[in-house]
Amino acid sequence: MKTLLKNKWNLTTYLLGFFLFALSLIVSTLLNKGAVKTYFPFTSVILLTIATWFLYKRENKQLKELGLSLNFKNLKFFLFGIILIAFVYLLAKYLRAVYLGETINLSSSINSKEILFAFYTILPTVAVEEFIFRGYLLKKTIELSSAVKANIIFALLFTSIHFFDEDILSHPGKMILIATSIPVGHLLFSTALLKSKTLFFPIGLHLGNNWASRHLISTDSSGNSIFYITDSFQFNTWPGFISFVVLWNLFFLLVILIIWKWDKIAIYLRKNHVIS
Repeated sequence: MKTLLKNKWNLTTYLLGFFLFALSLIVSTLLNKGAVKTYFPFTSVILLTIATWFLYKRENKQLKELGLSLNFKNLKFFLFGIILIAFVYLLAKYLRAVYLGETINLSSSINSKEILFAFYTILPTVAVEEFIFRGYLLKKTIELSSAVKANIIFALLFTSIHFFDEDILSHPGKMILIATSIPVGHLLFSTALLKSKTLFFPIGLHLGNNWASRHLISTDSSGNSIFYITDSFQFNTWPGFISFVVLWNLFFLLVILIIWKWDKIAIYLRKNHVIS
């Protein structure tokens, strides 16, 4: 009987979670128009925060289960995530340029207002995705099964939403890139959450990644990115493209490993007097 009641409770929790998250997105779509959309596009984030709070309240828990307390430690992870992934992304692009013979240029006329304001406009989207795919439901699935099973499920879900694009579905190369890099991205954000115990870290990483891909380094030479690439390499053979995709994902898997092992790495560095 206890098992049956527990299973009913868990099923109800999932159904309620899906319903509240869907309702939050629907209501925010209706409200997020005009001046609200232009100046304060955070309706969906607020509603998802309330939904998450309610789900934890049912279990006599608080939002601190996701590290959502507004304290210095959590906000520090948010800023660290932005800076870390921006550096990692720039390094990855530099290594790609060296590998493929591309040229990285500094924009002569940088639109600093547009570049900085992009943090504000990108933040709501990445925060919504983190609440949905690395928030309450992921933690609940880990609790009921295992981290491996939960991450497989949510990596597939996270990847699936990136296929809802006609351009991607009509381009086999982009489909392969999405199908391989998005699960790695999920693992990066999930690892950041589990290691730091705050959702602010993956939000910072996600924000930094999306910002960097558009405004730190891109192929746009109009000044909307700090660096831009010329002599962009075009893959003409599948073996060359697949090799690049593998190397690209291996690089980010190495970053994930470093985040997961950072405490042991820090102990090793202190032991060998590399850091104090």
